[in-house]
This record gives sequence, structure tokens and C-alpha cells, in this order.
Amino acid sequence: MAEWWRNAVIYQIYPASFQDSNNDGVGDIPGIISRLEYLKKLGVDIIWLSPVYKSPQVDNGYDISDYRDINPTFGTMADFDALLEKAHALGLKIMMDLVVNHTSDQHAWFKASASGKDNPYRDYYIWRDGTQEQPPNNWGSFFMGPGWQYDSSTEQCYLHLFAKEQPDLNWENPAVRADVYDMMNWWLDKGVDGFRMDVINYISKPDGLPDAVRSPDASYANPEPLVANGPKIHSWLQEMNHEVLRNRRVVTVGETPGVTTEEAERYASLKGNELSMVFQFEHMALDTSPNPVLGRWAERKASLRDLRANLSKWQTALHGKAWNSLYWNNHDQPRVVSRFGDDSSETTRVLSAKMLATLLHMQQGTPFIYEGEEIGMTNANFTQLSDYVDIDSLNAYQEIVVEQKLLDDATMLRCLAKHSRDNARTPMQWSDAVNAGFSENKTWEKVNPNYRDINVENALNDPNSIFYHYQKLIHLRHTLPVITDGMYQLVEGNEADDEIYAFTRKNADTTLFVLLNYTNDTHTRDYAIPAGAKRIISNYADDEGQTLRPYEAKVYQF
Repeated sequence: MAEWWRNAVIYQIYPASFQDSNNDGVGDIPGIISRLEYLKKLGVDIIWLSPVYKSPQVDNGYDISDYRDINPTFGTMADFDALLEKAHALGLKIMMDLVVNHTSDQHAWFKASASGKDNPYRDYYIWRDGTQEQPPNNWGSFFMGPGWQYDSSTEQCYLHLFAKEQPDLNWENPAVRADVYDMMNWWLDKGVDGFRMDVINYISKPDGLPDAVRSPDASYANPEPLVANGPKIHSWLQEMNHEVLRNRRVVTVGETPGVTTEEAERYASLKGNELSMVFQFEHMALDTSPNPVLGRWAERKASLRDLRANLSKWQTALHGKAWNSLYWNNHDQPRVVSRFGDDSSETTRVLSAKMLATLLHMQQGTPFIYEGEEIGMTNANFTQLSDYVDIDSLNAYQEIVVEQKLLDDATMLRCLAKHSRDNARTPMQWSDAVNAGFSENKTWEKVNPNYRDINVENALNDPNSIFYHYQKLIHLRHTLPVITDGMYQLVEGNEADDEIYAFTRKNADTTLFVLLNYTNDTHTRDYAIPAGAKRIISNYADDEGQTLRPYEAKVYQF
């Protein structure tokens, strides 16, 4: 396949939590530079940086005040240039986080926009008549509360789908689109290799901004059904492709909540006139609450039957038409081994982490690894509200417990321990030194107490560690074309199996047979593996054939 990124593996870095070089308790770009050889050893191809732009950090950098400057906490533009140079020298590419559904309210555009109705930048954002008590429509914010903020100085409201400090840009204005494309070209000319596009399918709002359907128990309506995949999204992405992306050797991935397989086929078509691939979130919603007000604040675990059905749907629907992204973790999701796996003991943590890695990396698409996933970092299991930093988690507690009293304190704290974004943002665990070798000073987010046992140093010294399992999976992807181009198919009858996930990958000359035990029990299955089949990766040293031990994963090639 011509597109270089299709057999690549992408590693996401959350800069504040990766490595602190100056002991101020916050990770930074020089810290990232110091760990590039580690990523090269792992074998990844592309580094995705969560935002490093100048920002007030209301939403951890996803509120950008200057798209062409580096946040001083993370370093300088000279530091970024040094990162780019060293990464490229090591054969690693850099993918930036592009956040253009909204800016910070401290961005020069918004300051001008808010200064008066006749300012040339007024139309850079979405302003409507309304009051504090009667906003322009019933939309809520994804961070709880109303989706509109009243501005008394101009007697209008502006739209913010996220925090009130994150006003939405008005993409209907051609000047906004031109400025965004100019900024993107500026970064690409500097040498970056692509963009991950934050909630990119929210940029096209419906005409007239109508009310959304509101649940009876909710104070505000969920706007996602109206703002996701809006009427002009494809024409604007094709315009972006024409103005910025075409004729450049870049990779793009769009974060697209609420996307369907049919929409994803348009976004990530193999024709290549919009994006390389998209993030969909259906498998991330399998353990959410049936109560739409509570959403992900639940204590459920996804069943294998639901998980397999969803992953299979995406594998089958996009094959030969569009490209999948493959992920378990990112900065907005809890740790995979705590969520879909089993971190109740060291043995089950290691086995289930390897099983889940095998499941993901043997599917068709471009895999993403989130920092610490490759050593099996777990949820932090914080026990008190004061441990949490994430604005989304704190807002959810306020609305669900304090205001609406839908859950009691103890239940909500258990839900936060399972699903808070803070679980993904605890500092990277490098060693058993103070603060996990991340920083010698007090860290911006608490370190997971299990760092003394779960850390990179231990992983690198153990030939059977999760790290080396990921390393081998990456090597197989780079060397076996069938993992990139082979068709995915469930083994006959497997769709009804509640314990074992079995599928094949097949191209013209190779077949892979993937067997995965999703449980902590031993099961027996007769899949008639051909006698000449070679076991190419497993999380057990030996092979007991039809017997599948707790969380066993094995892949045969024939």
C-alpha cells in the first residue's frame, strides 16, 4: 500500500505527564527529547503530541491562546525545533494535535471578537442573542452545565461546547478557515508530519442552531446528535485537503465522536480526499450507564460479546473502503488493563494486558499506543475528590452528586476511579525513584502509588514484560504484510462465544489465526489449527493446544 502510515504504529505523548526535565513537577519538551531513544527501542514510527501550544491550561492545553507559540511550561519553540530534529534523525515522525473547533477565550481572536459587535473578528465565533436565564437554545456543554455563556458587555451569548473558556469558532466564516489553513501550512513547513484533529466533526453546526432533544432528568440537551457530522463537514475537510494536505506526505486522524461506519467511510476513504483515518468511540461506550445523564459514570464492564460485535463491525465495514484507527487508550480514557482487562493481581495484569494488546494489534488499521500502556500502567484508583484535577471529572461530580443527587458520594467516587480522565494523566512511571523518575518535585497530578512495581526500568529488565510483547507486536506489523492488508474474519460460530475471541487475517499468501481468552478461567476449544501452523506470538511460554488458559493470547501463521 502506498500510504506509509498504514503499517505504522503511533505513540501518544501527553506532555505534562511524560517527563519533567527541570523539576517543576510538569513534563516538558526537553523531557520528551530525553526519552526518544526509549520510543525508538519500542519500535513505534510516529509520536502524537497532545497540545504543546500556548494555553491558560483550563483544559490541559486544549484551550489554545496562540497556535504559533509553545506554552512556556513545556519549553520554547527552540526546544520544539530540537525535538523535531532529533526525532527525525531517529526515524520518528511528529504528529501535532490540531484543536480548531474552539480556541481559548484568551486567544487574540476571541479578545477582539468580544470587544464589540462591530469588531472585524466578531464573526470568528458563534454569537447569538440571549440572556443568562434564556440562552439561544437548550444545548448543554460536554463538560456539564449550559453550552452558552452570556457576555454582559455586548449583551449576547457565545457558544462553547466544552468549557466556557473554550469558545467555538465559526467555521461558516471563510476568514476563519483561511487562518486555520495558513496555521496548518506553517507547522507543516516547519517539518511536522501530520495532525490529530480534536473533535473535528463538530465544526459544522446545523443551520439555525435548533434545540436538541433533552432527556427528562437533564438540565440541558446533549448537542452531539446535531453538531456531529454537520451539513458542511465534508466540503470543509475537502477544502482543507486541497489547501493544506494534498501533495504532502502527512498523516491525519480526525477525532469524530458519534461517527457511523458510513460517515467514517467518507472521512477516511481510500480515495484520500479528506483524512487518513478517524477515531470512533463506539467501543469506548460499551461500559457506559444506560442512564444518558450519567453517561460514562458507571461501574459496568464491557462484555466480550458486545466488544467483539463492535470491533468486527468496524473491521468488516471499512475493509477495502476506508482505514481504521485502532486504540484502547488516550488522554481522555481510563487505562485499558483496568477497564477491559484485569489488574487484580500482577499475574492477571500482565497476561490480560498482553491479551488486549494482541487483540488490537492483530486487527486491520493503524494502532495507537498511549504512554504507559506498553508497560501496563493501571488506573490510579484515587479515593477522594481532592485527588482529581480534570475539569470534566470535577464538573461531573458537582452536577451528578451535589446538584442533581443522582448518585451518592461513594458511588460517584467509584465511578471516577473507573472512568476519570485523570487515570490516563498520572505521570509516566519510569523507575522506582522518587515520583516514578518523572520529577524530583511535587507533580502536577499525583503519581500512581504502584510505580515502585510497575515502571519502565523493571519492564526493560524483564524479557517477559508487557513492553517486549508490544515490541514484538510492532515488529510483526512491520514485517508481515497480512497484518496491514489481510481481510479480517471471525471464526465460524465465534460470534456467540462469551469467553473466547477467535478471528483470522488472510491475504493471498498468508493466514493468521488469532485466539484470545477474555476471561480468568481456563477453556477448551477445538479450532482445528493446521499441523504446520507456526505460533508467532503468545503470552504463555508453552502451547497447550486446544486448552486456553486465563487471558491466553496466541497467534498462528500458516
